[in-house]
Amino acid sequence: MKTWISKWLMFVSAGHTVVAVMLFGAIYMEMISAGLFATVNSEITAAAAWFLLFGMLLFITSLLMFFIEKHDALEIPNSIAVLLFILTTIGVILMPASGFWLVYPAVIAIAYKNKKLKNGIP
Repeated sequence: MKTWISKWLMFVSAGHTVVAVMLFGAIYMEMISAGLFATVNSEITAAAAWFLLFGMLLFITSLLMFFIEKHDALEIPNSIAVLLFILTTIGVILMPASGFWLVYPAVIAIAYKNKKLKNGIP
């Protein structure tokens, strides 16, 4: 399974979006009914917006990783693994009871895969 890292993160981002809709569905409907523009005006609407937007951002990142994984001449840069590790660790520290933990397998896999490539191990 050559592209499992990106597919894993796509799965995590999709799950994140589903949870967002389950938690904030009524709030999203209120925001849509109000025309969306300038509807982030409280802590709860801000939380709802960021929850949904983070899932979308993780999906965009996953798509880029999928493209990289599909091409043998490319590798996911270590800087991506480091930054995802930092982001994930901050998320885990701030919200231990969250899905942030689900990003660690991908981060570890990127670092391990790049180390193998660097050492010439296929």
